[in-house]
Amino acid sequence: MNYKKIDSFADWAKDEKDQFTVSIIKGLVIDGVRKANSGHPGGPMSLADFSYILYSEYLIFDTNNPDWHSRDRLVLSVGHTCMLLYVLLYLSDILTMDDLKKFRQLHSRTPGHPEIETPGVDANTGPLGQGVGMATGMALAEKMLSASSQKDRDNYTYVLVGDGDLQEPIALGAATLAGHWKLSQLVMFYDKNDIQIAGKTSRCDSTNYSDLFKAMNWDVQEIDGHDHNAIRKAIENAQASSLPSIIIGNTTIAKGSATLENKSQSHGAPFSPEEIIGTKQNLGLPEDESFYCPVEVKKYFQRNFKSIQQLILNLDKRKNNDIFDISSELKNIDSVDFDPNEVIATRKAFGMSLDKFSSHIPTIVGGSADLDGSNCTTNFANSHGDFSSTNLKGRNIPFGVREFPMGAIMNGISLYGGLFPFGGTFLVFSDYVRSAIRLSAIQKLHVMYEFTHDSIFVGEDGPTHQPVEHTMSLRLIPNLLVFRPADAIETHFCFEAIMENDKNPSAILLTRQKLPVSKLDKNIIKDGVKKGAYTILESHKPDLIIFTTGSEAHLALSIAKEINNSIKIVNIPCWELFEKQSEDYKQSILTSNCKKRVSLEAGTTLGWGKFVGQHGLKIGIDDFGLSAPGVDVVEQFDFTKEKIIVKITEYLNG
Repeated sequence: MNYKKIDSFADWAKDEKDQFTVSIIKGLVIDGVRKANSGHPGGPMSLADFSYILYSEYLIFDTNNPDWHSRDRLVLSVGHTCMLLYVLLYLSDILTMDDLKKFRQLHSRTPGHPEIETPGVDANTGPLGQGVGMATGMALAEKMLSASSQKDRDNYTYVLVGDGDLQEPIALGAATLAGHWKLSQLVMFYDKNDIQIAGKTSRCDSTNYSDLFKAMNWDVQEIDGHDHNAIRKAIENAQASSLPSIIIGNTTIAKGSATLENKSQSHGAPFSPEEIIGTKQNLGLPEDESFYCPVEVKKYFQRNFKSIQQLILNLDKRKNNDIFDISSELKNIDSVDFDPNEVIATRKAFGMSLDKFSSHIPTIVGGSADLDGSNCTTNFANSHGDFSSTNLKGRNIPFGVREFPMGAIMNGISLYGGLFPFGGTFLVFSDYVRSAIRLSAIQKLHVMYEFTHDSIFVGEDGPTHQPVEHTMSLRLIPNLLVFRPADAIETHFCFEAIMENDKNPSAILLTRQKLPVSKLDKNIIKDGVKKGAYTILESHKPDLIIFTTGSEAHLALSIAKEINNSIKIVNIPCWELFEKQSEDYKQSILTSNCKKRVSLEAGTTLGWGKFVGQHGLKIGIDDFGLSAPGVDVVEQFDFTKEKIIVKITEYLNG
């Protein structure tokens, strides 16, 4: 077949048209990577057959409105193959040829890994394995929303993965939950080309993924990943399954290339000009024309789009007024009535606040990583039920001991839309979930991480469970709001602020130990939380300012009573919100004319210099903790009221 005679394209057999369209896709991929002088051509060439069949024949999406809520989702977990995705979006008239030519360039719509700012991209991917978690979250959200409302269609979530994805434990942790929950709308295609950067996967992996996924309660099919009829049959079988499905496609990396088939050199570098010429000869493409795509092929790719548009017109699209309005409902929620004479851990106050907010806002869903009692989410679980394959209306998500999958699934729920997810664990385990938090922040997702047991006051569990550096490390993540409330009332208003800031992920850090309830007016606390920092002990001409947060705010107040100086205490429940305030407000809080400045927090002191300056006194914990009752641990680290008073007095007199 001489494919160059494109004017006869209408007379070609369907299989010939399909194969040539795949060749066009591969040609655009290798040209785009070559022009950018960086990228990954091999993987897109092994994925091209499945992706082409999926996009042109099965995927339901609106080319005029890529964010249409009832669309099928596609998550490219193997994100470095994104030039393939961009070509498919070009063939769908969502991106342009100019976009393809700007691959990996500054401010282009075709960045080096998928980003949701690009229309048609459903998730930021690239850190391998997380796409499986986000796709699981999307499929979970679909089940939850289908059970609680009249949806116009049951949509599918497809996730494309490679060998490296399934080597990351995050993928298998999420897949275990997907199988347990029987997320039947989740379809995974595993591009099993058995090649990665360093060579053959057999160097590091001998897992039988067919048996593994069967054991995890998935429907498993294994096919030739380049056989179009086998691909069609597998997709249709997956759509009909009552379980999540994995289609294991045995493929060849750089399929169709001149000399690089089944070679790791094709993975992460542009083809040489000579290789491109030879490859185009193999594929039946003109050797001397870059970015070749005849209009006939593009029209053929879109052959089913008219019927899809008619389907969309016949469906009741989700309107904005069908989506629960959190912001308006927040006005109707009264604060929890905490007993002013009670001492209460902020984790318990969080649980009480969760009960209050979730009773008014039905879109709050989430759970704990097997720490329901410790995270104080037990009552939420009892009130709203566990989500399961037999209770699709359950709002509590029992994640099990899977912190990282929990975070990735939360991101998928948020990306799907219509629900607000939270997940709880100990603060020290934020390390396990950190990569998912980072993707929450990059994508500006409205999710909440609840972290309890926030300091060495945890005590007997010892240094492995006593966070020291974690609070400050979370504050380093751009766009993440980190709340560390000082008492029960502040906890409630931190929860409210988290619900209001819907373009930010948030982390709320909570105590295990009990704390007094503030005597300040609730409106002062509420306003202070929304501004990120406020004065809890005023002095118009202070000799000393103490900057503090969390449980140490009460310690600072008790210290101030025993020092014979004029002291101002500034409580900073959220550094990030404080940074957003006007310069006038910030200056009123910082009081720059006072030179004696102290920071007080039960964690690393690194970072507090921004408030106390080079010559300020930073009091905290700069070493790992110890296993002992909390009172003994703080004594060992000189973090008691008496010893801190000595330090501050010496500093004032210095």
